[in-house]
Amino acid sequence: MIKKLLSMILMCMCLCLAVPACSDDGDAILQKVDRNLNPEAFEMYRKLINLEPDGSKKEFIMYSIKKGRDRIASVFISPASEKGRATLRLGENIWLYIPNVGKPIRITSLQSVTGGIFNNADIMRLDYSAEYNCEKMEQQEGLLMLHLKAKTGSVAYDSLKMWVDDKKLLPDKIECFASSGMLIKTLYFKKITDFGNGLVRPAVVETDSPLHKGYKSIMVFVRMKKRDLPDEAFTLNFLSRVENLR
Repeated sequence: MIKKLLSMILMCMCLCLAVPACSDDGDAILQKVDRNLNPEAFEMYRKLINLEPDGSKKEFIMYSIKKGRDRIASVFISPASEKGRATLRLGENIWLYIPNVGKPIRITSLQSVTGGIFNNADIMRLDYSAEYNCEKMEQQEGLLMLHLKAKTGSVAYDSLKMWVDDKKLLPDKIECFASSGMLIKTLYFKKITDFGNGLVRPAVVETDSPLHKGYKSIMVFVRMKKRDLPDEAFTLNFLSRVENLR
């Protein structure tokens, strides 16, 4: 009788291990990934580099601020031709401010203010958990694979496959898919760096796309630190003054 009971317990344990973790666990992991990537409120400097098949490249430097899960504003510091241009994202809505042009104009998440493989959704990234639900989570040799599905149809990517370091809870690679299942691009997270005050995260994100063979874009996080920010900084009226926060 005891042997039968032990066998049943062992069988149940094996079945539990074979079943992918529930979505609630995956959503909790995703929220931890978000916080490990970014504090609740912070400022940062980034360099964006677009590389073309002929070896030419174009570089941009941006100053950005973020607060909460779905508010981020940025301003171009260089090159001179872009200096003063600013962007604001509030949830699914994105605006571009161009000095001396007038009021900010609406732009989409699939466009790119830098013209490279990174689109506006990548450059003005919200918390992943603000846009995606985890449908399934799998264990793969030191990595967790999260299968993420967009919460709404207005999100840049219909679904993501995110490989996460199961100890650091930081992304290692993300594949981005259209609703048709076509792979749009892959993001690679590299060079884990200590930015101070307990913030340890990848300093480099690279991307390539099967739709743009030979092209590559790189995002380098130069500095990032926690900062209390006023709600006013994330309004259309403040876009022309974002640079004043530096």
